[in-house]
Amino acid sequence: MRKLVGSVLAPTVFVALLALPLPALSPEAHRLAAVLGAVVVLWVTEALPLPVTALLGASACVMLQVAPAREVFAPFADPLMFLFIGAFILARGIFLHGLDRRVAYAVLSLPWVGARPSRILLALGAATALISAWISNTATTAMMFGIGLSILAALRAPGTAAVDPRYATGLMLMTSFAASIGGLATPVGTPPNLIGLGFIRSQLGVDITFFRWMLIGVPVVLLLFGFLYYFLNAVAPAGVRELPAGAELIHQERGRLGRWSPGQRSVAIAFAVTVLLWVSPGIVALLGGEGSALYQGLVRRLPEGVAALLGAGLLFVLPGKDGPAITWKEAAEIDWGVVLLYGGGFTLGVLSFQTGLAEAMGRGLTGLLPVEGRTGLLVASVLFATILSETTSNTASANMVVPVVISIARAAGMDPLEPALGATLASSLGFMLPVSTPCNAIVYGSGYIPLGRMIRWGLVLDLAGVVVIVTAVRALSHLVR
Repeated sequence: MRKLVGSVLAPTVFVALLALPLPALSPEAHRLAAVLGAVVVLWVTEALPLPVTALLGASACVMLQVAPAREVFAPFADPLMFLFIGAFILARGIFLHGLDRRVAYAVLSLPWVGARPSRILLALGAATALISAWISNTATTAMMFGIGLSILAALRAPGTAAVDPRYATGLMLMTSFAASIGGLATPVGTPPNLIGLGFIRSQLGVDITFFRWMLIGVPVVLLLFGFLYYFLNAVAPAGVRELPAGAELIHQERGRLGRWSPGQRSVAIAFAVTVLLWVSPGIVALLGGEGSALYQGLVRRLPEGVAALLGAGLLFVLPGKDGPAITWKEAAEIDWGVVLLYGGGFTLGVLSFQTGLAEAMGRGLTGLLPVEGRTGLLVASVLFATILSETTSNTASANMVVPVVISIARAAGMDPLEPALGATLASSLGFMLPVSTPCNAIVYGSGYIPLGRMIRWGLVLDLAGVVVIVTAVRALSHLVR
């Protein structure tokens, strides 16, 4: 039904906006408003695949002469596009060789975890958040979902103590919620991070490096994950003190992994080299200052996109089982849709600033939003992004919200950096519904999660996320300038 509504509503919105007299806009901005209205409807309703909508929106801008084709498609060659591609290839190598699974079971089998259900919950969530900081949230959830189901199956085996059904719900939701939270730690953890960084760099002239992003992202993850664990541990008790069957299963599964394969070693080396290249400029800046020749040289010669491509390139050189650690056929199976969605969304955002549409929207929305001061605008931006992320994809949410809040801040005469950062981080929230994120949809299919429980617990986490993001951005935003 939602797709049907979108198929009818999108062209209707396009024609209505095109026919509506908007004298305050230039002809190019007016036509872009019509395209953007239709694109937003298609993104929210998902009447078409999101990448297809992004490409059609960019194509429509050329056809309606919003800008020449060279300008419209220039954002598809933005350096962050290559950061996406390199990071996705690395993540593909990690998944193909099972390095993520090895890390997960290594965390779960730590001696302090033992057979206690609360510690299993913590270890499963910590492993999920750690892995999700570097590879796709959805892929992480899919992997940890299987591990969680195996643990629950062992707990329900004949002869074991009865476990409270709420614990199963908590364990399943931990694999989804922790993946969404963990993705906030690094720029490559989830696509909305890179989308927001792209707008902040192109529109505000603030180039936030990998290391500097982590100065905000890691504290947000630690605070929000800590709240998630204590909340789920309180509302989803196991009802028993120890779960020996679960601990035994984890050790058995880790034993089956065997010794490290050549492919796993190669992927670990390539990943370590990439991370070192990503964070080394920040370390140099801390030790020698941003004015040092070494720091300036690293920034010019090794931007994040180049570092990601170098790391991905190592996978084609280092050995795997029967050849290189990854083949081009395997690497080509990355999620190109997200790459194209980023390019299309970034295009529409850049054009909205070039044509003056964003500025006009900012002036119009400033009078409608009851916000005062920097904190008020930051809170409104975070709430707006969080609510939208419940109804549409996180990637589409970032594409829609970040340019708008930048324009609102400028129209109000405020610094746009804080609301832009807040909206970027909040676009990865959305914990209440199975349709909010693919992670939620995966775990909801387990049958262990009543919808009412997901809504109630997800709402609590959404509110906690708003508080944590607003607090962290207000306290730490000066570190990224």
